[in-house]
Amino acid sequence: MATMEPDFALARSLFDALHRIGFDGVGMTRASYDDGENRAHALLADTARGLGLEIRTDWAANLYMTLPGRDRLAPVVMTGSHVDTVPVGGNFDGAAGVVAGIALLAGWIRADCQPVHDVTVMAIRAEESAWFPVSYIGSKAAFGLLDDAALTVPQRDSGRPLAAHMAQAGGDPSNRVTAAVLAPSAIDCFVELHIEQGPVLTETDMTLGIVTGICGSLRYREVVVHGRYAHSGATPRAYRQDAMAATARLIGMLEATWLAIEAEGGEMTLTFGVCRTDPRQSDFSTIAGRVDLSIDVRSRTPSILERMDRHIHTAVTAVEAEYGVRIDLGTLSGSTPASMDAGLQDDLTSLASELGFAARSMPSGAGHDAATFANQGVPTAMLFVRNANGSHNPDEAMDFQDFVQGTELLSALLWRRAG
Repeated sequence: MATMEPDFALARSLFDALHRIGFDGVGMTRASYDDGENRAHALLADTARGLGLEIRTDWAANLYMTLPGRDRLAPVVMTGSHVDTVPVGGNFDGAAGVVAGIALLAGWIRADCQPVHDVTVMAIRAEESAWFPVSYIGSKAAFGLLDDAALTVPQRDSGRPLAAHMAQAGGDPSNRVTAAVLAPSAIDCFVELHIEQGPVLTETDMTLGIVTGICGSLRYREVVVHGRYAHSGATPRAYRQDAMAATARLIGMLEATWLAIEAEGGEMTLTFGVCRTDPRQSDFSTIAGRVDLSIDVRSRTPSILERMDRHIHTAVTAVEAEYGVRIDLGTLSGSTPASMDAGLQDDLTSLASELGFAARSMPSGAGHDAATFANQGVPTAMLFVRNANGSHNPDEAMDFQDFVQGTELLSALLWRRAG
């Protein structure tokens, strides 16, 4: 494999160019179906075209960059990820997987090594649901899973619907088809390289993670607790409808359920990423009349997600009765858990050992487009690369040498499947 070494100089230049595209003065902001993601896709397409790769897009503006194989009818070997970011995020979340795929194909081309199977790097649109409240927009679209309702959801900043942003980015949502652009039977495998977004690899001094499964989620993004504004000193407890106290009670009840599930051996996470009052009406001497809240539950176990959803509704009813408030949960969104292919996990483990790389098996608490592929029956794997300081923040810190090892392992696996 030494003669097929990925083009790491190209990888560095792509990371630098993506940084220039996305830098907002603090971190990276490449909004889905907006200028940042669009420019990133244009950069990738130009780079792939320069390497002689075949380029195509679909109706959702996903980008496919393919090195043709000797047998064009053989199932395609796929890799890739996304290049959009959350607001004020980091440069490597998603982008590392796309850059790795392009770099390894550049190495194969330089070594004049043509695989038997086509190998495609997919730059997937709109993985980050921070911009549109729908999970896995690009990969769902590619498999014909994105419904008409999703095309109407508004972008968080512009308020314009997804379909309008998609069309502006070069997609054609008016010609959306329910038949899959990607057919699972025509895909040999999909392998996604991604930075780890938690601390496990750093804390255990391991370079690479071989993912066993991806958590599903249930999300209430726009919970509103309606109480009544009142004077803090002049309103006795019996006459209060305190939205903040009710919110605290709701959070406490859900936290207690999380602790109970963990005590039973269950695995999940529970996050309240938004909890705010209206700054125009909030004051230290005013009882809160409204609180906006978000609830994010994740687990690899569907029954735990179902249990938490039932308990959320039970807790809401109890808190409304206790505090005299009204709680609107809003729209439920979420994603389905996914298991990674056991054979591909074994291949990654054996290849990592052969290459002398420190790798461990681990679940993914974050969602990834790989889940869409896996749930469509495509043999799927994920490879995590160590990354300090977490993710979804400007301080992402993937050491380039760790990226080198991850890309070399990815290259070895893809060649085993395609070569």
